Amino acid sequence: MNSMEKTITKEQPAYSIVQLTKYFLKLGYAGFGGPVALVGYMHRDLVEKKKWISEEEYKQGLALAQLAPGPLAAQLAIYLGFVHHRTLGATIAGLAFVLPSFIMVVLLGIAYKIYGGLPWMQAVFYGVGAAVIGIIVMSSYKLTTKSIGKFNVASFKTNWLLWLFFITAAIITFVTQHENVLLFIGAGLLYMFVKAPPNWIKNKTANQFILLGIGFWDFEVSTLGKIAIFFAKAGAFVFGSGLAIVPFLHSGVVTENHWLTEQQFVDAVAVAMITPGPVVITVGFIGYLVAGFPGACVAALATFIPCYLFTIIPAPYFKKIAKNRSIKAFVEGITAAVVGALAGAVIVIAQRSIIDIPTAIIGIATIFALIRIKKIQEPYIIAVAAMLGLVIKMF
Repeated sequence: MNSMEKTITKEQPAYSIVQLTKYFLKLGYAGFGGPVALVGYMHRDLVEKKKWISEEEYKQGLALAQLAPGPLAAQLAIYLGFVHHRTLGATIAGLAFVLPSFIMVVLLGIAYKIYGGLPWMQAVFYGVGAAVIGIIVMSSYKLTTKSIGKFNVASFKTNWLLWLFFITAAIITFVTQHENVLLFIGAGLLYMFVKAPPNWIKNKTANQFILLGIGFWDFEVSTLGKIAIFFAKAGAFVFGSGLAIVPFLHSGVVTENHWLTEQQFVDAVAVAMITPGPVVITVGFIGYLVAGFPGACVAALATFIPCYLFTIIPAPYFKKIAKNRSIKAFVEGITAAVVGALAGAVIVIAQRSIIDIPTAIIGIATIFALIRIKKIQEPYIIAVAAMLGLVIKMF
């Protein structure tokens, strides 16, 4: 162990690799509620109950997960595994957390390919698709208020540049129906230069920079390569909540590559909602529909490997990195643009899913339920929406 790694912890862990594995396996198959809930479960269990992780270590992990691109809950799990068991712990925690939900979405992908054309399956996703729009609307709202600020005059005045990024990204995403990564990077750089310019930018001598039947084994090698490249970008450039990846996936999977139809994409998001673990595991379901089991594996690995690397590489040095105002400002700018793109994508997707009065009612009712019933979990809403879809379509 080098001196930098010792800065994270100097004492022997109070738990073994086996105990760590069991915990994250359990969280992976029983942790419903999305990234915010999963992050809360980790604090409750590992900090308050088991006392395996200190409050300071948890906060450092949460800060790194918010600063680096990738799914929030998965990155926090990887960091907490790293705290006492280094790279081995980070690897095992990440795999144990993701594996249960990955298996579930592959099984759902098999069922979807077999039964997707049957009336009852179409009826189920008729209701579920509308509910998913409501869930994404609320998630987008919460992500906006958390990342930028509340929708009030004071916030608009204080964070006017972030709101400008948000609105610009939302409009561009809605109009073009395409998400532009360069827009995010540009927003991050501009906010960094305005808010907290790095020391080198002030130096006049350094003022330039360079920027089969069930489809289980149904794939093409060329398609796997495209899947790997696209989902690696998704894992490397998406910040914040798991749902922040939705607009990026939509533009690439539906608009650019035409791998899925609009309805199939909404169904894929629905699958992520009804399974435990990280929401971003929907990439496994999408990969399966595109290129069978190999596609699911490639999509999941390509998405999570960047997040894994972005966590374990800076982990030993993070105390210094976290205090850098320029890095914080860069990430704040990117996050504002990403959240704006999510808002724009919600409108695009809703146009395809809210197709009549019943779906509009289901979508609005979902938003109302999430606002009024604080502890309600998304899987319950999805189950009710599925039953409503069956009733409406079958009767």
